[in-house]
Amino acid sequence: MLLTVEQGTFLVKLARRAIAHALQTGEVLSPPEVDEPLREPRGVFVTLHELTAGEKTLRGCIGIPYPVKPLVEAVIESALNAAFKDPRFPPLEAGEFPQVVVEVSILTPPQLLSVSDPREYPAHIVIGRHGLLVEGEWQRGLLLPQVAVEHGFDTVTFLEQTCVKAGLPKDAWRKGAVRVYTFQAQIFAEKEPDGAVEEVTFAPSCEVGGMEGKN
Repeated sequence: MLLTVEQGTFLVKLARRAIAHALQTGEVLSPPEVDEPLREPRGVFVTLHELTAGEKTLRGCIGIPYPVKPLVEAVIESALNAAFKDPRFPPLEAGEFPQVVVEVSILTPPQLLSVSDPREYPAHIVIGRHGLLVEGEWQRGLLLPQVAVEHGFDTVTFLEQTCVKAGLPKDAWRKGAVRVYTFQAQIFAEKEPDGAVEEVTFAPSCEVGGMEGKN
């Protein structure tokens, strides 16, 4: 079920409120009482960007890929993890928070791509529509749909970079050594720190043709 802009705005501001509450008190914000769509178990990611001189740089991005928690609880947990537990960054400090833009991505359940030849994977991926989840024996890597658009990835590069995110060789998908899943996301983001929220959409694009050639 798609959320309304009002519901998406509520979730973005909930993520911001959870971070602010943790910075001020060191405690976890209690989930608010909400209507049914926001209580349903959904996968979700919270992304933080620091806005400096009009340029956004990543400041944290963590989430829950599968629908295992009510959406409001998943947003609070993901927001705190993105702010304080992303291993790529130091914990967010109070002085930085006024420059942070909050983005919430609500995910559809990941769907396994079944192919007879790994070279078929690119033909099943649409840039701007799909996010990717790659699982090895012990590793897992996920990239949201907006990552491919923002970085100008084609489908092959998107697969490679998701493997890298999992800590695997970038060509692991070609060797049939991983499971590849696609998912979609409804994305809501602040236009500026603590500002108005908009739904972010992209024009889907994909490569035309059959199996991806060997390199």
